[in-house]
Amino acid sequence: MLSKILELQDVIKVVRDLRRSKKKVVFTNGCFDILHVGHVRYLASARSQGDVLVVGLNSDESVRSIKPKNRPIVNQHQRAEVLAGLECVNYITVFDEPDPLKIIKALKPDVLVKGADWIEEKIIGADIVKANGGKVVRVSVVPEVSTSQIIQRIVRLYQRGYGE
Repeated sequence: MLSKILELQDVIKVVRDLRRSKKKVVFTNGCFDILHVGHVRYLASARSQGDVLVVGLNSDESVRSIKPKNRPIVNQHQRAEVLAGLECVNYITVFDEPDPLKIIKALKPDVLVKGADWIEEKIIGADIVKANGGKVVRVSVVPEVSTSQIIQRIVRLYQRGYGE
């Protein structure tokens, strides 16, 4: 399971070998802070777009730069291990930048997947993927399910004295 978690240079080598075998490489990214049904459906849908799914996981530093205060809840090592436990995820690489542009430039995936809450013009790396003959797929998100909503629910329950 931990063998799915690779440094970028190792993922690049794996993808090169996969391409020689005519495998279609799919890439997506995210924080995946508190894994929930929306994440699982999203990742399974992403995987269905090709033969191999590579996930770029925002590091703790990256999450702190793009999310509200006190995030991430779960550290990057645990988030990576949880993702590695999903059958639909083939490889994970952790990145420190605020966005996955560096990874997309390096991998040049055949398919780039993002949630349908992103308009294609705003999807980082979409232009690169399309310029290399790939495609961008926007996957439906599960309504009213997000890490932020889960955190808010926990806070409300705690404030009402739940768990004391």
